[in-house]
Amino acid sequence: MNEKTLEKLLNIFSNEVLPLTEKGVAKGNKIFGAAIIKKNDLSLVVAETNNEIENPLWHGEMHTLKKFYELDANTRPNEKDCMFLSSHEPCSMCLSAITFSGFDNFYFLFPYTATNDEFNIPHDLNILKEVFKINDGDYNKENSYWKSQNINLLIENLLSSKKEKILIKLGEIKKKYQTLSNQYQENKDGNSIPLN
Repeated sequence: MNEKTLEKLLNIFSNEVLPLTEKGVAKGNKIFGAAIIKKNDLSLVVAETNNEIENPLWHGEMHTLKKFYELDANTRPNEKDCMFLSSHEPCSMCLSAITFSGFDNFYFLFPYTATNDEFNIPHDLNILKEVFKINDGDYNKENSYWKSQNINLLIENLLSSKKEKILIKLGEIKKKYQTLSNQYQENKDGNSIPLN
């Protein structure tokens, strides 16, 4: 993936996903968000954020899929023509939803370890271990359904002169997520999310 594409992905997080996540966290939701963009021109199709206070199934990815399928079927792009972006590595439910929806890819900013260690939300790793006997979130990241990509690793492997600029942008996004995570953690006891 080239630097222009990576810059565009980070801009989608900054300009589309994070503003929605700020509003969601202010209402008591978790920090997870997602977007679906067209592969051919990287234009936004839909973006959403976690809405578990309305429905515990509306994780960032699930809520994004809900909004995607509410679009007119005659104008909605085919899933194979889209990139699925997730702020955090999708949980087992969201992995399954992406799979059943027919997307052949997803890209994420924060791996499970960051969700657990930096954001103090251990459920993804715990469910994978307790239910599926998968240790350390070690699912098959490239399979016959899709290929998952860690955006951090794609940036790390850049050989471009713009790498430093992209790393600065990534750092700004991570800082904003940490601020939102702190806000969520401070207020989570007041929400109605079963696994907060």
